Amino acid sequence: MSDAIYTKLAHPDQQRPEDVLATALDHYGDRIGLAMSFQIGGVVLLDMIHRIGRKVSVFSLDTGRLPEETYACADRIRQAYDIEIQWVFPRHQSVEDMIRAKGLYSFKDTIENRKQCCSIRKVEPLTRALGMFDAWITGRRTDQMVTRRELKVIEDDPVHPGKVKINPLVHWSSDQLWEYTHEHNVPYHQLYDEGYLSIGCECCTRSCKGETDERAGRWWWESPEHKECGLHISYRDGSGI
Repeated sequence: MSDAIYTKLAHPDQQRPEDVLATALDHYGDRIGLAMSFQIGGVVLLDMIHRIGRKVSVFSLDTGRLPEETYACADRIRQAYDIEIQWVFPRHQSVEDMIRAKGLYSFKDTIENRKQCCSIRKVEPLTRALGMFDAWITGRRTDQMVTRRELKVIEDDPVHPGKVKINPLVHWSSDQLWEYTHEHNVPYHQLYDEGYLSIGCECCTRSCKGETDERAGRWWWESPEHKECGLHISYRDGSGI
């Protein structure tokens, strides 16, 4: 990681998301990408980048199990911001081998099986996607779940050594995201209107009306401390992949 950008983005006066984005884009140029799952945080970041007159490469992981509404949202965003979305897919042989060996719903049997599924459908494709970049932008925030309480605006990527993660929204709340969305008429995923607080694969996500934990609808059969897919936390310690 460059000490200069780490020092700059770690400074308390440089925590405004638009400033973080401008600094990161200036520093990395075309070697930084925006990870987009079409949840509200990522779309707000794209809107901010658009409003400050900048461009960024946008990539997304198609796990093969996304809700139809996610594809519809993706197409609206592609048209609204006149961007190309770089879709990255899992290796079909790995998916086929897993399903033949363990069945279609092995991810519900054990945490280890769920991590394996996430590894094949998400982690490995992300690793390939990041081959184009030195840094990537995420929409993660400290208020999302217990495993994200210590997030910083800029950090080394523990899963992809040598890569840097930029988290411009780290100090924002869900209320701030929605205020920005409504103020700027940002297109958003329609499943939010059906009570979803977080959106991933169709089979691993459900509506959770009345819940306050943003990740309550993700892998709802697991306890909160396990609700990471491996994109941001390494499981190479033997607990998963």
